[in-house]
Amino acid sequence: MSNVLSEEKRQQVLALGRLGWTVRRIEETTGVRRETASSYLKAAGIAVRVPGRWGRTGANPAIKSTTDSGPKPANKSTPDLGPPAPRPPGFASASEPYRELIEAGLRAGRNAKAIWQDLVDDHGFPRGYQSVKRFVQKLGRAAPEAHPRIVTAPGEESQVDYGSGPLVRDPETGRYRRTRLFVLALGYSRKAVRLLAWRSSAKIWAELHERAFRRLGGATRTVVPDNLKEGVLKPDVYDPALNPLYRDVLAHYGVVALPCRVRPVIRRVKRPPVVVV
Repeated sequence: MSNVLSEEKRQQVLALGRLGWTVRRIEETTGVRRETASSYLKAAGIAVRVPGRWGRTGANPAIKSTTDSGPKPANKSTPDLGPPAPRPPGFASASEPYRELIEAGLRAGRNAKAIWQDLVDDHGFPRGYQSVKRFVQKLGRAAPEAHPRIVTAPGEESQVDYGSGPLVRDPETGRYRRTRLFVLALGYSRKAVRLLAWRSSAKIWAELHERAFRRLGGATRTVVPDNLKEGVLKPDVYDPALNPLYRDVLAHYGVVALPCRVRPVIRRVKRPPVVVV
């Protein structure tokens, strides 16, 4: 065996194997690699549960346990899986009773393979992967892209930045001009204030913050701006320099600015050429 387990860990792996746990679930729970767990289970004569094969049995293997830990006979090393379980009557797909679980998995960004493994491990799903795959395709929902979540307490943090606004007719010239979109979003509720501006400066940037605070009826404890020059004079990984006007306006409302951290710049030092004499 590639890894030698302690007696306590070995007994734990064997006990979980007798309960019908998959090697993937054993690895997640105990931290023992699935190759190592599989070797110990086979040496003890315990059938290794593979989701792709156990998922096709008619009964739930998780409720079965093996009390005999001795070696298995050679002619019974491979269990008779039997034909696939019939679909429940009244349902077009065996996955239909698990619709809510499958839809929840899709909303969480999991693919059909991961959803099927969860159904087999946690709910004794009696069919194979292709059943869940076809059902997911039938739903016509692609897995959403992963986006980081920023979790803050109520009134704790807001994020602020400029964006590209729509084309608006200038009342002075009569021509359409591209505006700048000021957005201040609350970290907890994601409620946002959106304001348009013709141009930008340190003064306009500070005034837009005041208008947003009045629109919300208060200010958050911290505000996270991007490193644009109206708010941050010198971006830095550890000690950024704020615009004095912007800093004073925020201090008036009791707000602390926490600029986004920039990526550190790694400068390569040119070494002198080596001269071989």
